Amino acid sequence: MKEPKVHVGILFEPQIEFILLNPYRINGMEISGKQVVTYNEGRILWNGRLYDELLFEPVNEATDAFELLDVTIGINFHWERKEDQRFLGSLKIIVENKKLTGINVIHIEDYLTSVISSEMSATASLELLEAHAVISRSWLLAQIHKNKEITETQAEYSAFTQTDEELIRWYDREDHTRFDVCADDHCQRYQGITRASTEIVKQAIAATRGQVLTSDGKICDARFSKCCGGAFEEFQYCWENVKYSYLTKQRDWSKSATSYKLRVTSAMQNDSAALVAGSSSLVADSPLPDLTQEAKAEHWIRTSPEAFCNTTDKKVLSQVLNNYDQETTDFYRWKVVYTQEELSALILKRSGIDYGQIIDLVPIARGTSGRLWKLKIVGTKKTLTIGKELEIRRTLSTSHLYSSAFVVDKEDISPEGIPARFILTGAGWGHGVGLCQIGAAVMGEQGYKYDAILLHYYIGASIEKLYE
Repeated sequence: MKEPKVHVGILFEPQIEFILLNPYRINGMEISGKQVVTYNEGRILWNGRLYDELLFEPVNEATDAFELLDVTIGINFHWERKEDQRFLGSLKIIVENKKLTGINVIHIEDYLTSVISSEMSATASLELLEAHAVISRSWLLAQIHKNKEITETQAEYSAFTQTDEELIRWYDREDHTRFDVCADDHCQRYQGITRASTEIVKQAIAATRGQVLTSDGKICDARFSKCCGGAFEEFQYCWENVKYSYLTKQRDWSKSATSYKLRVTSAMQNDSAALVAGSSSLVADSPLPDLTQEAKAEHWIRTSPEAFCNTTDKKVLSQVLNNYDQETTDFYRWKVVYTQEELSALILKRSGIDYGQIIDLVPIARGTSGRLWKLKIVGTKKTLTIGKELEIRRTLSTSHLYSSAFVVDKEDISPEGIPARFILTGAGWGHGVGLCQIGAAVMGEQGYKYDAILLHYYIGASIEKLYE
């Protein structure tokens, strides 16, 4: 197959201003310079005429670029701001939700160069960057395929269930139907060619060109998070109730890599062979306890078992974390303390539900990494079980709690049963599904190659070359 293109939603405004830095083609004309498009009663107003859709295509695809003005980045994060951004490829303007959407249509490899540069630190090792390139490519193509399936079958996609006793919700990217992915952290951070890509990133993209993770003949939905906390979480405990064989429980540890066999072949030559690793490229030396059981989860979280991601090495952490994330190195195990007043006010603000004073936070169900996917909040006015993991993390923090793998201690309990303080002791950072970025960085430092890193985190998967 040929290298696919990806449609990336960049900007969502009633009016979009942009500069065509080189000649672009539209409707048989060549134009350049500053342009303004405006939403007008369900259509696009441009140069005095109304359109349903506009597509500006570069004359020279390899070098021509355009600049979008006042792009909002960090949407709904504390660092949200606007900046001008520059992109290769085509610019498509569509009407969506009584606004205009600016979409960048670009080759996947160019998209990945920007994503890896934005997501990863400039100090990351080549092995870590190569692993990330394969993951990002796989995730993107899996999402494009999933979108097509939902659109073609007109399937109902729900991420929400509610009863009087339970509110279970998960957050994925089900709201993008007119383009493949957005440009913000909600999908993968993409800033075009606004910031220069480092040579090592370009090298990692080129070395893995066209390579994706596959399992059972399908491209893997290759998730990743900052720190698994020593154990892999399974997909169904974070998102919809689907079990993927390659996203399964395992310890993030091994003293030795078993032999693995490299057979990268081109899918274009109808070769089904790939990078094969038997059951897994690494074998954990001690089994993972059943962390869905409360007593075992509590022991796991309160201790510090050996794991690839159990590190405070700043050299390794700097490969994964931006400078503002490095003020603390407590990602593997962490602690948060709330007073009664802080916790009850926080939960009210974050959930919109008045529980009254908080009496207890009761673990109801845990996943394979010890992450809670059901938590009962017991208050003086209301009791409700919430989930899944991100809903729990959002409810118990002003932004996002490091993870939902935590245990709760209550202190200074009044005669009425109201605790004065809650101490949350937790493990890991993020959802813990798929590749653990800190663990993978440690593996790279220890000499593991990118394929061994990938096949440690995506169990039983293969690496195939989809296109040249």
